[in-house]
Amino acid sequence: MKYAQLKKSSVQGKKYTIVFYDADRKKVKTINFGQAGADDYTKTGDNEQRARYRDRHNNSRENHNVPDTAASASWHILWGNSKSVSANYNAYLRRFNLSKY
Repeated sequence: MKYAQLKKSSVQGKKYTIVFYDADRKKVKTINFGQAGADDYTKTGDNEQRARYRDRHNNSRENHNVPDTAASASWHILWGNSKSVSANYNAYLRRFNLSKY
């Protein structure tokens, strides 16, 4: 995967979609993540809520070290270091050496 595109999800019950593309800009994978209507750090800015989310999701079932899982996207984009989706998305791209599509 070389490129990623973040957009609002068209899937009922999900907040966002990330579409991954290879170096030839061919679609490789699509993930939908974030529960529509649910709070996240980018909506509330609540540091305690963020800490509780990260404690709850910091386990062996979820891999946050790969870009193409819903768990990783939620961890880094919705519950990242910034209260801004855009800033967290840019940090996510840098972390996984991806470019915007």
